[in-house]
Amino acid sequence: MLCAIGWQGRGYSPDFTDNMNAIVLGRLRADPTTEVIFTGTADSICGPCPSRRGMGCASNERIAGLDARHAKALGITPGQRMSWAEAQARATSRVTPEDMNGTCTGCQWLGLGMCQTALARLRAETE
Repeated sequence: MLCAIGWQGRGYSPDFTDNMNAIVLGRLRADPTTEVIFTGTADSICGPCPSRRGMGCASNERIAGLDARHAKALGITPGQRMSWAEAQARATSRVTPEDMNGTCTGCQWLGLGMCQTALARLRAETE
């Protein structure tokens, strides 16, 4: 969820970027009533990622840690469903941009500040 909030159109590969653009820009941001389902395995976002291995990831240890920290911070569990609007509201009420330094430890994009900036903007829009 936090990755989709921070999405800026830069990904791991051209196919991954195209897929994320279709999901985040074409569906979630275009229609906030879109239902999202949280999983504990690779999902539609992971589809074209070059690190995907079946329902897992070549970087599973790092990704599993990120996923666990995100789930804890957001209070979500695999199988949980909500609209994208509800997901964003949950993120803005539970996570601050500063929290992301710990929650997103190990993410190669963290140092660029894109996700922190996007979350701060979203929080400001909802205040």
